[in-house]
Amino acid sequence: MPVIALISAVVVVTVEQLVQWKYGAAGLLGLLLVTVGIHAKRPGVSSAGAVLLALLVARPAL
Repeated sequence: MPVIALISAVVVVTVEQLVQWKYGAAGLLGLLLVTVGIHAKRPGVSSAGAVLLALLVARPAL
């Protein structure tokens, strides 16, 4: 069980660093909003984070 928790933590930190590197502080904020919204069971917060991430990803196409 501790091995799974360790692997999960490494994956989460890696994803956070990748998002921050590619999309900057706004990407990190969007990821944080999605995570907090899911844990707090607040669909509005997680939706706002998802919209922010979608706008960051789609910006080059617009």
